[in-house]
Amino acid sequence: MIPLNEIVQAKRQISHIITNTPCALAPLLSEEVGAQVYLKKENLQITGAYKLRGAYNKIASLSEEERQKGVIAASAGNHAQGVGYSARSFGISATIVMPEATPLLKVSGTKALGAEVILHGDNYDEAYAYALTYAKEHGLTFIHPLKMKKSLQGKEPSL
Repeated sequence: MIPLNEIVQAKRQISHIITNTPCALAPLLSEEVGAQVYLKKENLQITGAYKLRGAYNKIASLSEEERQKGVIAASAGNHAQGVGYSARSFGISATIVMPEATPLLKVSGTKALGAEVILHGDNYDEAYAYALTYAKEHGLTFIHPLKMKKSLQGKEPSL
Protein backbone atom coordinates (compact mmCIF):
# COMPACT_ATOMS: atom_id res chain seq x y z
CA MET A 1 0.00 0.00 0.00
CA ILE A 2 1.23 3.48 -0.82
CA PRO A 3 1.53 5.74 2.26
CA LEU A 4 -0.82 8.74 2.32
CA ASN A 5 2.08 11.23 2.55
CA GLU A 6 3.45 9.92 -0.79
CA ILE A 7 0.04 10.42 -2.41
CA VAL A 8 -0.19 13.97 -1.07
CA GLN A 9 3.36 14.72 -2.27
CA ALA A 10 2.57 13.34 -5.74
CA LYS A 11 -0.58 15.47 -5.95
CA ARG A 12 1.40 18.60 -5.10
CA GLN A 13 4.12 17.67 -7.59
CA ILE A 14 1.73 17.35 -10.54
CA SER A 15 -0.91 19.94 -9.62
CA HIS A 16 0.37 22.59 -12.04
CA ILE A 17 0.08 20.34 -15.11
CA ILE A 18 -3.10 18.43 -14.35
CA THR A 19 -6.56 19.56 -15.37
CA ASN A 20 -9.23 19.13 -12.70
CA THR A 21 -11.56 16.85 -14.64
CA PRO A 22 -15.23 16.27 -13.86
CA CYS A 23 -17.03 13.01 -13.17
CA ALA A 24 -20.13 12.00 -15.11
CA LEU A 25 -22.87 9.55 -14.22
CA ALA A 26 -22.76 6.39 -16.36
CA PRO A 27 -26.47 5.51 -16.48
CA LEU A 28 -26.25 2.15 -18.28
CA LEU A 29 -23.39 0.91 -16.14
CA SER A 30 -25.18 2.17 -13.03
CA GLU A 31 -28.29 0.24 -14.02
CA GLU A 32 -26.23 -2.87 -14.75
CA VAL A 33 -24.59 -2.97 -11.31
CA GLY A 34 -27.49 -1.57 -9.32
CA ALA A 35 -25.58 1.43 -7.98
CA GLN A 36 -24.67 4.91 -9.14
CA VAL A 37 -21.40 4.70 -11.08
CA TYR A 38 -19.49 7.82 -12.04
CA LEU A 39 -16.66 7.97 -14.55
CA LYS A 40 -13.82 10.49 -14.29
CA LYS A 41 -13.27 12.26 -17.62
CA GLU A 42 -9.50 11.93 -17.74
CA ASN A 43 -9.68 12.18 -21.53
CA LEU A 44 -9.75 15.94 -20.89
CA GLN A 45 -6.10 15.95 -19.72
CA ILE A 46 -3.65 17.66 -22.09
CA THR A 47 -2.43 14.26 -23.29
CA GLY A 48 -5.93 12.76 -23.38
CA ALA A 49 -5.45 10.26 -20.55
CA TYR A 50 -4.70 9.84 -16.85
CA LYS A 51 -1.29 8.27 -17.70
CA LEU A 52 0.20 11.76 -17.55
CA ARG A 53 -0.13 11.70 -13.75
CA GLY A 54 2.18 8.76 -13.11
CA ALA A 55 4.67 9.60 -15.85
CA TYR A 56 5.13 13.19 -14.67
CA ASN A 57 5.40 12.20 -11.03
CA LYS A 58 7.99 9.50 -11.81
CA ILE A 59 10.14 11.85 -13.90
CA ALA A 60 9.86 14.55 -11.24
CA SER A 61 11.23 12.08 -8.68
CA LEU A 62 14.36 11.26 -10.73
CA SER A 63 17.75 12.61 -9.72
CA GLU A 64 19.39 15.22 -11.93
CA GLU A 65 21.86 12.57 -13.10
CA GLU A 66 19.03 10.22 -14.09
CA ARG A 67 17.26 13.02 -15.95
CA GLN A 68 20.42 13.91 -17.85
CA LYS A 69 20.65 10.35 -19.15
CA GLY A 70 17.04 10.37 -20.37
CA VAL A 71 14.05 8.09 -20.03
CA ILE A 72 12.47 5.28 -22.00
CA ALA A 73 9.05 3.65 -22.01
CA ALA A 74 7.10 1.03 -23.90
CA SER A 75 3.59 1.98 -24.94
CA ALA A 76 1.05 1.84 -27.70
CA GLY A 77 -0.25 5.34 -26.97
CA ASN A 78 -1.47 6.98 -23.78
CA HIS A 79 1.55 6.25 -21.60
CA ALA A 80 3.83 7.24 -24.49
CA GLN A 81 2.25 10.66 -24.68
CA GLY A 82 2.35 11.09 -20.91
CA VAL A 83 6.07 10.29 -20.85
CA GLY A 84 6.75 12.48 -23.90
CA TYR A 85 4.92 15.46 -22.44
CA SER A 86 6.55 15.02 -19.03
CA ALA A 87 10.06 14.63 -20.44
CA ARG A 88 9.60 17.76 -22.55
CA SER A 89 8.43 19.65 -19.46
CA PHE A 90 11.70 18.76 -17.72
CA GLY A 91 13.82 19.39 -20.82
CA ILE A 92 15.06 15.82 -21.02
CA SER A 93 15.13 13.23 -23.78
CA ALA A 94 12.51 10.49 -24.03
CA THR A 95 12.56 7.37 -26.14
CA ILE A 96 9.34 5.43 -26.62
CA VAL A 97 9.26 1.90 -27.98
CA MET A 98 5.95 1.17 -29.68
CA PRO A 99 4.73 -1.97 -31.43
CA GLU A 100 5.09 -1.75 -35.21
CA ALA A 101 1.30 -1.87 -35.63
CA THR A 102 0.71 1.22 -33.45
CA PRO A 103 -1.73 3.60 -35.17
CA LEU A 104 0.01 6.49 -36.97
CA LEU A 105 -2.04 8.99 -34.94
CA LYS A 106 -0.46 7.72 -31.69
CA VAL A 107 3.05 7.64 -33.20
CA SER A 108 2.67 11.16 -34.61
CA GLY A 109 1.23 12.48 -31.34
CA THR A 110 4.15 11.04 -29.39
CA LYS A 111 6.73 12.48 -31.79
CA ALA A 112 4.97 15.87 -31.66
CA LEU A 113 5.67 15.92 -27.91
CA GLY A 114 9.40 15.63 -28.65
CA ALA A 115 9.93 11.93 -27.95
CA GLU A 116 12.01 9.70 -30.17
CA VAL A 117 9.88 6.76 -31.30
CA ILE A 118 11.27 3.31 -32.03
CA LEU A 119 8.83 0.91 -33.68
CA HIS A 120 9.69 -2.62 -32.61
CA GLY A 121 7.83 -5.89 -32.28
CA ASP A 122 4.49 -7.32 -33.28
CA ASN A 123 2.84 -6.55 -29.94
CA TYR A 124 3.25 -4.69 -26.67
CA ASP A 125 5.14 -7.51 -24.95
CA GLU A 126 7.83 -7.48 -27.64
CA ALA A 127 8.11 -3.68 -27.51
CA TYR A 128 8.32 -3.84 -23.71
CA ALA A 129 11.09 -6.45 -23.74
CA TYR A 130 13.06 -4.42 -26.29
CA ALA A 131 12.62 -1.22 -24.25
CA LEU A 132 14.03 -2.90 -21.13
CA THR A 133 17.06 -4.12 -23.09
CA TYR A 134 17.53 -0.72 -24.74
CA ALA A 135 17.30 0.99 -21.34
CA LYS A 136 20.12 -1.14 -19.93
CA GLU A 137 22.30 -0.72 -23.02
CA HIS A 138 21.92 3.08 -23.07
CA GLY A 139 21.70 3.86 -19.34
CA LEU A 140 18.12 5.17 -19.56
CA THR A 141 15.55 5.09 -16.79
CA PHE A 142 12.60 2.89 -17.70
CA ILE A 143 9.25 4.52 -16.95
CA HIS A 144 6.77 1.69 -16.41
CA PRO A 145 3.11 2.39 -17.23
CA LEU A 146 1.84 0.78 -14.01
CA LYS A 147 4.62 0.87 -11.44
CA MET A 148 5.95 4.34 -10.74
CA LYS A 149 7.85 3.70 -7.50
CA LYS A 150 11.52 4.60 -7.83
CA SER A 151 12.56 1.28 -6.27
CA LEU A 152 11.40 -0.59 -9.41
CA GLN A 153 13.71 1.27 -11.74
CA GLY A 154 15.52 -1.16 -14.00
CA LYS A 155 13.76 -4.19 -12.51
CA GLU A 156 11.02 -6.35 -13.92
CA PRO A 157 7.86 -5.35 -12.02
CA SER A 158 5.36 -7.88 -10.82
CA LEU A 159 1.96 -7.10 -12.24
